Amino acid sequence: MLFLHHISFGFPAGNLLFNSINLTIPPHTKSALVGSNGMGKSTLLKLIAGEIEPLEGNINIQGDLLYVPQMFGNFNHLTVAECLTIDKKLDALQKITSGEVDDIYFETLNDDWDIEERCQNALQYWKLENEDLYQKLGSLSGGQKTKVFLAGIQINQPDIILLDEPTNHLDLKGRNLLYDFIEKTSSTVLMVSHDRSLLNLTDTIFELSNQGISIYGGNYDFYAEQKAIENEALQNDIHSKERALKKAKEKERETLERKQKLDARGKGKQEKSGVARIMMNTLRNNAEKNTSRLKSIHAEKINDISGDLRELRSSVRNSDQMKVNFNDSNLHSGKILVSAEEINFKYGEENLWKENLSLEIRSGDRICIKGSNGSGKTTLIKLLLGDLEPSAGKITKADFQTIYVDQEYSLIDGNSTVYEFVQQFNGNALQESEVKTLLSRFLFGKETWDKKCDVLSGGERLRILLCGLSISNKAPDMIILDEPTNNLDLQNVEILTNSIKDYHGTLLMISHDEVFVGEIGAVGEVLLEF
Repeated sequence: MLFLHHISFGFPAGNLLFNSINLTIPPHTKSALVGSNGMGKSTLLKLIAGEIEPLEGNINIQGDLLYVPQMFGNFNHLTVAECLTIDKKLDALQKITSGEVDDIYFETLNDDWDIEERCQNALQYWKLENEDLYQKLGSLSGGQKTKVFLAGIQINQPDIILLDEPTNHLDLKGRNLLYDFIEKTSSTVLMVSHDRSLLNLTDTIFELSNQGISIYGGNYDFYAEQKAIENEALQNDIHSKERALKKAKEKERETLERKQKLDARGKGKQEKSGVARIMMNTLRNNAEKNTSRLKSIHAEKINDISGDLRELRSSVRNSDQMKVNFNDSNLHSGKILVSAEEINFKYGEENLWKENLSLEIRSGDRICIKGSNGSGKTTLIKLLLGDLEPSAGKITKADFQTIYVDQEYSLIDGNSTVYEFVQQFNGNALQESEVKTLLSRFLFGKETWDKKCDVLSGGERLRILLCGLSISNKAPDMIILDEPTNNLDLQNVEILTNSIKDYHGTLLMISHDEVFVGEIGAVGEVLLEF
């Protein structure tokens, strides 16, 4: 059981991230925390894990808890055994089995006699059986590091599991192992993830927003359906308020015009009847007061409706407005862009692939490169781009325009400001005001225009790149994406999906996100195997 009672948290010199939020998670349930970037999903997991302390409120955890973080840099100096928190027990077991009888070893082992067997089974499950328990975590790949911490779940058998973006670095086989584990575990699971296949294994979705936490009883597909219904109702409310605002303004105009006509008619009658000047002034002052009171009544009503309308509009998701409208590529469909014949690449003396590769990429193709972690997917892209030379075979390329979006969005110059970066795409000589309007549409307000790009998050880097492409309004002939959905929240994945759906050029990508691959219509496949 997990209870959060009136939790508040904020960073120094910043606004509150959470303000008196409450959350109850029953035992043996599987739930996910979703929300836009900056809402504090990972921070909330760290609070529950005890890595940081709340400003106010209480967290009550009933049972043992294990937390798998999103980033592993703080653990690189530790051995695999230390990361798994089994180093002392394994050492004690080794000492006891070698004949030492010191009480400290028995206390350390704490009757956990099958720790070694559980460790072997867990490492074998996650395909880490060939890894040395005493090697530094920093020597492993991103996917292997994730698997080490996931193996720790099976070894330590906690009551509560916290997972922060666990599929980010996992290949398809690793993801399938995780899906299977989540389905079968009886532990309580709370996760943060953009992997919709994983989110569909949950029975509850908690949405974190500025209003707090909303609960949706069901998996991610159910949550998405409910959000669609809510968004439709929200749009209806917006349209209703817009009509009410228009009607209120028309009513104000009609009322004031009628009052002005009545006042003018009354003034004319008074002048004809010879009313004294002092009385005329009194009547005029009374008419002006009545007009002012009418204006005040209507202004108050219009302000109330306008305020309601602003609040409703602020709740609208921004995914649709950030879709990029590309012009079509000038290349005719079917033109051969890249031809690779019997290629391979050597790291040291060993070939990367068992068999040489041959492939052909034509204009309009949508191809996904698949393979296990370390199978050479990124290396193949660099070969096709000409950044590396094959050790065998040859690659022939036509003349075409390419944009390569790697996992770190290194296409973006970190020293540029947000405004300077998008100006690089301004080949159509848009006015400064037009560029800034587009930046605002992609959620870059004026307070961010002078911000350096090297401090942007993954989601912000995606948005600024899409904003630049929208400003250029000229599609590259080929877009290459390397694990594009890693480190993106669900809203940014949706933004990327909508943009790529409407792109009619050539698409080459690496992705283990099967839902994303299916939604953007990648039909070709290059499978890499050791």
